Amino acid sequence: MKALLASPSSQRASPPCPSTVSRSLVWLFALASGLSVANVYFAQPLLDALARDFALSHAAVGGVIAATQTGCAIALLFLVPLGDRVDRRRLMAIQLLLLISALMAVGMATSAPALLAGMVAIGMLGTAMTQGLIAYAASASAPHEQGHVVGAAQGGVFIGLLLARVFAGGISDLAGWRGVYFSSAFLILLLAIPLWRGLPALPRASKGLTYKDLLISMFTLLREEKVLQIRGVLALLMFAAFNIFWSALVLPLSARPFSFSHTVIGSFGLVGAIGALAAARAGRWADQGRAQTTSALALGVLILAWWPLSQMMTSLWALLIGIVLLDLGGQALHVTNQSLIFRTRPEAHSRLVGLYMLFYAVGSGAGAISTTAVYVRFGWQGVCLFGALVSLVALLFWWKTRRHIP
Repeated sequence: MKALLASPSSQRASPPCPSTVSRSLVWLFALASGLSVANVYFAQPLLDALARDFALSHAAVGGVIAATQTGCAIALLFLVPLGDRVDRRRLMAIQLLLLISALMAVGMATSAPALLAGMVAIGMLGTAMTQGLIAYAASASAPHEQGHVVGAAQGGVFIGLLLARVFAGGISDLAGWRGVYFSSAFLILLLAIPLWRGLPALPRASKGLTYKDLLISMFTLLREEKVLQIRGVLALLMFAAFNIFWSALVLPLSARPFSFSHTVIGSFGLVGAIGALAAARAGRWADQGRAQTTSALALGVLILAWWPLSQMMTSLWALLIGIVLLDLGGQALHVTNQSLIFRTRPEAHSRLVGLYMLFYAVGSGAGAISTTAVYVRFGWQGVCLFGALVSLVALLFWWKTRRHIP
């Protein structure tokens, strides 16, 4: 906690320290994290195609996203914490092979139950790999560079999340939605060798804990760590707002007057990558003791984004501006949250990221499943008002709790 409670001035006064993580390893963390997380979000621009093939209504097809987020929650509770107890490199290899199997299963699904089961598995394994890599990056880096390294890896996650829609849209138009999952299985297979060779061997953080003790200790962490509680709630609200937008976007853009193809709809994710890249410095600002300032600015941008997003039906330029602002605010807040949380218990990085991202999974699932119902009843303006209200609640929560974290 000392690093967390240090004043901004004392942090800025510290002399620069040499980096312990090579640039190539930072890139590997970012690339692997991005490829892993993309699998969790492929379904978003494909919802209308899935609805047609499996005879699901627009209101019910949000359950596909909810199934994926259910898998995310399972992974965060039962798989991600294993990184604090077992050999991380071996764990990554096993999860990678299982993820390939899950992707193939979804590509071959012929019924709605099989599709949902496959989505749960993809959510589990894609999340386990992604968050395991984030915890890996935090443990492999020194305290003075932790925000930067985690921020870079998280930047890969965010860009992977956004480009997932471009990839899914483009491949779907060429080879159908099943081709998206078969292609991803091949790309993940190509990742296996560089990941195995490049990841450093790290000592186990909690050798003496049994698996049962490891899981029980998570409740202790959640109860004791105020930083985790506060930043977790902020993550829940922010990701709910994020998924309110992205899960609903395909519905108006695939209908009249737009009638865009999956490729065009997915390409809107490229615009969001601009905001994600611009927010990459949030980790460095957190290292310099500016976490609260960054949080306030990020939440303000998140709220502001909903005004241009609400103008989409009259101006696609407004939509593009809104996407950049939404992803800029979301990424900056997310990186800042993780930078603060990883400073609390260095021996529990995997459990901390698992607990933190459990808030994320709950928020993402709630946002995805509620926004399709809101769109059916209130249209696009209702979706934007809903997202703005959730973002405003996040800002008010930060204001009320800001004094608990420096």
